[in-house]
Amino acid sequence: MEGEGLMGRVVGLDLAGSERRDTGFCLLDVETLEAEVSVLHGDEEIVGECVRARPLVVAVDAPLSIPRGRRSIDERSPVHFRRCDLELRRLGIKFFPITLGPMRMLTKRGMRLKELLEEAGLEVIEVYPGGAQDILGIPRKNRGLEELRRGLEELGIRGLRPGMTGDELDAVTAAYVGVLYVRGEYTALGDPEEGLIIMPRIPAGWGAKKQLSNRGP
Repeated sequence: MEGEGLMGRVVGLDLAGSERRDTGFCLLDVETLEAEVSVLHGDEEIVGECVRARPLVVAVDAPLSIPRGRRSIDERSPVHFRRCDLELRRLGIKFFPITLGPMRMLTKRGMRLKELLEEAGLEVIEVYPGGAQDILGIPRKNRGLEELRRGLEELGIRGLRPGMTGDELDAVTAAYVGVLYVRGEYTALGDPEEGLIIMPRIPAGWGAKKQLSNRGP
């Protein structure tokens, strides 16, 4: 799939832990970076829209696996981190552990949705928009939604509108990471047998520089 001259679209999902809450959905053209953004809810609706889109890949903002050594996300265990999570931490990228409170519900839904999408013949990858935004040098949504929207537009993404929600903008970010994935411009963190997080290509020494800058004067 990797290489130049790719045609098609990718899907980005900012998955909610509950079907009652908004899930951001973005369909992004690999060549033009034209985005179509909406909000979905139920698993059936999400799978249906993904299948209709026939994307090259579905990039999901949710944990899609559990740490090696755990039998389930609800099991009482001292094991809380996957290798990909530990690599995020070494890079100085902040995240919520997947075994923490509401993240358990999101992890269970993410794993279930991944299975449904793969049964439908779609490739599914795990992404992390907040970390991707750090690497791309654009603001996370907690620093301002309009600032994040403008940062995405500076990457060349088209079709965004003022007043978009954080769910929608994180879905756009997820889809952009999906585009980088099909172009081969990405870094895969973790162990393939345990679960990978796909990130934008990380420059050499990026984590060390970020940690130094976070220390302040």
